[in-house]
Amino acid sequence: MKVAFATEDGKRVDSHFGRCMVFSVFEVDEKGYKWLEARGVSEQSVQVESEKNERRVELVKDCTLLFICQIGPSAAAKVTRAGVMPLKVEEGTEVVGQLERLQAMLAHKPPLWLVKAMRKAEEEA
Repeated sequence: MKVAFATEDGKRVDSHFGRCMVFSVFEVDEKGYKWLEARGVSEQSVQVESEKNERRVELVKDCTLLFICQIGPSAAAKVTRAGVMPLKVEEGTEVVGQLERLQAMLAHKPPLWLVKAMRKAEEEA
C-alpha cells in the first residue's frame, strides 16, 4: 500500500496538512518499504486559499494512509472522503520508524483500523 508523510526534510513528520509543501510517498508491505517520490505543492496552487486543501488531497488521494502533525476538521473530512486515512503523530516522529512499525503490523496481525483502511483502498482502486 502507498503511504504519505507530511515532511519538509524527508526524515520526520513535521508539517501541518494545510501548510505542508512536500509529501513523501512510500510503498509498504509485510516484506519492507521503498520510497517512491516526493510530491510537492506548487506556490501557484496555494495562492487561492479555498483551493489549497483540494490540491493537497489530490497529491495523496492514491495513498491508504497519511501521516501528519496536525489537520483541521474540514481538511480531515476531505482527506477521508478521498479514501485516505489521516493519522496524526507527534511532530518530529521519524518516518522510518513509522514505516518499520507498519511493516511489522502487516507481517503479523494488522489491527482492525489498518485492515479496514486497506480494504477501503482496494475497493476504490
